[in-house]
Amino acid sequence: MSGKGAAGRGTLVALLIALAWLVVGGLAGPYTGRLSEVTTNDNAAFLPTEAEATRAQDLSELFVDQLTTPALIVYERTSGITDADQQQIAADAAEIAEVPGVVGPLPPPIPSSDGQAVQLIVPVDDERGEEIADVVAELRTVVGADRDGLTVNVTGPAGLLADLIDVFSAIDGTLLLVTLCVVLLILLVVYRSPVLWIFPLLAAGMSFSLATAIVYRLAETDILTLDGQAQGILTVLVFGAGTDYALLLIARYREELHRHDKPAAAMAAAWRGAAPAIAASAGTTIASLLCLLLSSLSSNQALGPVAAIGIGATLLVMLTLLPALLVLGGRRVFWPRQPRLDHAEPQTEHGIWGRVAGFVARRSRTVWLVTAFALAALALGLTQLNVTTLGESDLFTEPTDSVAGQDTIARHYPAGTGSPAIIFTRQETAEQVAAVAQETPGVVAVRPVTDRPGVGPGSDSGGDSPPTEPPKVVNGIVQLEATLADTPDSDGAEETIRELRTAVHAVPAADAVVGGVTAINIDTADASTRDRNVIIPVVLSVIAVILALLLRALLAPLLLVATVLLSYGATLGLCALIFKYLFDFPGVDASFPLFAFVFLVALGIDYNIFLMSRIRQEAVRRGTRSGVLHGLVVTGGVITSAGVVLAATFSALAVLPLVVLIELGVAVAVGVLIDTIIVRSLLVPALAYDIGSKIWWPSRLARTSGGRESRDAG
Repeated sequence: MSGKGAAGRGTLVALLIALAWLVVGGLAGPYTGRLSEVTTNDNAAFLPTEAEATRAQDLSELFVDQLTTPALIVYERTSGITDADQQQIAADAAEIAEVPGVVGPLPPPIPSSDGQAVQLIVPVDDERGEEIADVVAELRTVVGADRDGLTVNVTGPAGLLADLIDVFSAIDGTLLLVTLCVVLLILLVVYRSPVLWIFPLLAAGMSFSLATAIVYRLAETDILTLDGQAQGILTVLVFGAGTDYALLLIARYREELHRHDKPAAAMAAAWRGAAPAIAASAGTTIASLLCLLLSSLSSNQALGPVAAIGIGATLLVMLTLLPALLVLGGRRVFWPRQPRLDHAEPQTEHGIWGRVAGFVARRSRTVWLVTAFALAALALGLTQLNVTTLGESDLFTEPTDSVAGQDTIARHYPAGTGSPAIIFTRQETAEQVAAVAQETPGVVAVRPVTDRPGVGPGSDSGGDSPPTEPPKVVNGIVQLEATLADTPDSDGAEETIRELRTAVHAVPAADAVVGGVTAINIDTADASTRDRNVIIPVVLSVIAVILALLLRALLAPLLLVATVLLSYGATLGLCALIFKYLFDFPGVDASFPLFAFVFLVALGIDYNIFLMSRIRQEAVRRGTRSGVLHGLVVTGGVITSAGVVLAATFSALAVLPLVVLIELGVAVAVGVLIDTIIVRSLLVPALAYDIGSKIWWPSRLARTSGGRESRDAG
C-alpha cells in the first residue's frame, strides 16, 4: 500500500506542477514573437560613456534642435543626369519633406562632379527609434527603384539601420521556426519514437516563453538594452541548452525505469542523479555569461543577462515541468521501445560506447597525445583569423538597398560624403584645428556647421571652397565636419580618423573631440579588444572555481579548463579557414572572439561536467579508471546527441543574412562538435584514465580509489 500511495502522491505532484506551468505559459505566451518591439540596433547606443565618440555625440546635441540620423538618397544615370531627372528629384524632395519623421528643411541636392549622380540628404528624427525603418520604407516608396534608366537607392546611416531592423524583425518568426524544425528532426532520430519528442519540445517552448516574457519586461522598462544579435542568440540558446538538459534527464530516467516499477520512483532516482550535473552545467553557463557585465559596451553587458535569463528559465522548466510530463506519460512515452523492469545494466544499450571505452583503456596515453596534437594543429589556423570592423557591404550575405546606394556614392563622390567625421573644438582654436584636419591624409574637405540651413552638415560635395557663413558657436564650442575620401566603415576611413584624432588632439588648448560613424566603429572595436582581455581570464577563473567545488578537486578542474581552451583555439583556427576559403568572408567582427569564447567555453564545459560528474559518482564505487570507462559508456550516447542538438540549433543562425550571426553560429556549432566528438569522447577520458586516481588531487578520493584501480579496468 505504501508503495502505491507514494506513487499516487508522485503522480498528483506531477499533475499539479504541470497545471501550474500551464498557467505560467498562459501569462508568458503572448510575449513570444514580440522581442523585436524592444530591440535597439544603433551602435552609438552601446558605446561606453567615456568613449570619445560618445562625448562627441553628447556635444552634437548642443548644435541641433532635433537629433537626426541622415538617410542618403542617391540618383544615378550613367549617361548623365538630365533636366527631367532634376525636375523629378525636386518633386521627390518636396514630397519627402512632408513624410512623417523627416526633419526639414532639406539641404539642397548635391550633384556629383561627373554629372552622373545627385545626392539628397534627408534627416530622419532620432526620436522615431526603431520606427526609422518605417520612415526609410516610405522614402523608398516615394523615390521608387528605377525610372527609365535613372536608378535610385536609399542608403546612409538611416538606410543601413532600416535594413538591419528588417533582418532582425525576421528573427522571431524565421529563426524560431527553423530552430523548432531542427530540434524536432534530431529528437525523432535520437529517440526513434513518435511520442517522446513532444515532451522536451514542449518544455523548451515553455522555457522560451518564460525567458522572452522576462526579457521583454526588462527591456521595456530600460533595465537592460536588447539588440537583434542578443535576440537571435536567446532563441537558439534556450532551445539548444533546453534540449541538452532534457536529453540528459531522459537518459537517466530511462536507466532508472529498468530498476523501478513506478515512473514516479524512477523519476525521483533519475532527478537525484542528473539534477546536480544539470544545475552545475547551467550554473557554470550563467556565471560565465554574467561575466559579460564587466564589458565596457552596454550591448555586451545586456547580452550576458539576456542569455543568463534564458539559461535560468530553461533550468527551472527542465527540472520541474519536464519531469512532471514524463511521470504523467509513464513508460508509454518511450513507445515503441519501452524500458522494462529487468534491472539490466545500462551498458547493454550502449554497445558502440563500450567499444570506445575499450579503445581508450588500451591506448589511453596515445589517444590523449594524438587528440591534443590534432587540436593544437587546428589552432594554427588562428593565423588566418582577420579581426576587423566589417564594412557595410560586408555585413549582409544578400544584396540590400543601402549597400547598393553606398557603392553608387563611392563611384561618384568622396566616399565619406553624407557621413562625415565630426570635430568639436573651442572657438579660439577652430581655424587652427580646421587647418590641421584639412592637412590630414584621407580628409577631402573641412567645413564648419553654420546657422543657415543647408550649409555645414553633409552639405558639401567634397570640394575645397571656403565656407561663406560664420560658424555656429554654442557655449564657446564650434562644430566642424570633415568629409573623408573613404567609405565610413572602411579600413582607410578608420586609419584617417585615428590620424585625425592624433592631429587635432595635439592642438594646444583646443580640447578637440572627434566623433561620427567611423569614430563610433573605432571606439566599439577598441572596447571589444579591452573586453576580450579582461573578461576571458575572469570567465576561466569562474569556471575553474565552479569545477573545483563540483568535483572537490584541483587537478581535474585545471585539466578540464586546459582542454576547453585547446578546443577553443582549434575551433577558431578551423573557423578562420572556413570563413576565408569556404565562405569568402572578409574577416570577423571585433566582438567575435569574445562571444565565441564565452559561448564555446560556457557550453563546451557542460559536456565535461556531465561526463566528469558521472565519472566521480562511479569512481566512488568502482575506482577511478573503472569509473572513467563506465561513465564514458553510460553518458556517451546522450552527450553526443546533446552536442549534435546544440550544434544544429546554433547552425540555424545561418538562415539569417547577416555575416556576424552566421560566423557565431558556425563557430559554436563547430566548437560543440569538437567538444563532444573529440574532447569529451577521447581526450578527457583518455587523460583521466592515464592519470588515474591522482586526477582527484587533493581530495580523499585520490587516495581511497587508488587501491581499486587496475590497468585492465572495464
